[in-house]
Amino acid sequence: MTLIIYVVDAFTDKVFNGNPAAVCLTAEPLDEELMQRIASEMNLSETAFMFPQQGGYSLRWFTPSSEVDLCGHATLASAHMLWETGMLLQNQQASFFTKSGLLTAIKLDAWIQLNFPAEPVNECEYPSELIGALNIDPLFVGRNRFDYFIEVESEDIIKRLSPNFSLLQTIPTRGINVTSRSKDFDFVSRCFFPAVGVNEDPVTGSSHCGLAPYWGKKLNKTDMYAYQASARGGILKISLHENRVLMSGQAVTVMKSELFV
Repeated sequence: MTLIIYVVDAFTDKVFNGNPAAVCLTAEPLDEELMQRIASEMNLSETAFMFPQQGGYSLRWFTPSSEVDLCGHATLASAHMLWETGMLLQNQQASFFTKSGLLTAIKLDAWIQLNFPAEPVNECEYPSELIGALNIDPLFVGRNRFDYFIEVESEDIIKRLSPNFSLLQTIPTRGINVTSRSKDFDFVSRCFFPAVGVNEDPVTGSSHCGLAPYWGKKLNKTDMYAYQASARGGILKISLHENRVLMSGQAVTVMKSELFV
């Protein structure tokens, strides 16, 4: 069997920036073990697998070590490829059936807008190892059903972070998001996921399902610009609508390859 796999840089308009995702489009569903082995072979933070079904596409996401319930950048990359390959017309909505329910995407000129569920963050108690691994003084620590969220004093602290990933990996959570206000954007963040095989994710759409309502309430805004300050970096436009987060980004195709299974 030969599979076509695309690599797309998401949340950027320039190659080798943003967050790379692999996208595998198939006519039929693949075996779960095979999908996990392909994701391990691709060794990117996420590999997306989709196939057509009535009303849209089934979509699943795998890191090199496990399946996840929600992923933004690989959904953006998947929608981008549907329009890029002509499987959808430019004015057609992309509809994805996922473990987090129905997710949709539309094209807005050069941007792609994702419609995701809001995942509010609530203040919580936390293990001392969390702060020790990051070596920071938090202003706030909270979590939602996926991750911890930590606000710090400044953007400079975000940029200087050098986590102890071995210690972070012991904390029972999908990921750890560190965030602050920004001079050039409404807020910035960096996101770490060692527990699922990704030490630092370059640009993380699903984290903004928590970051957006957190900063929206704090800044009293419904429309915001966010920047994920990883080495590759990425920009997101965000709009809050009740219990949904509309996040927009750009994407560029980097590679098309054949995988022989």
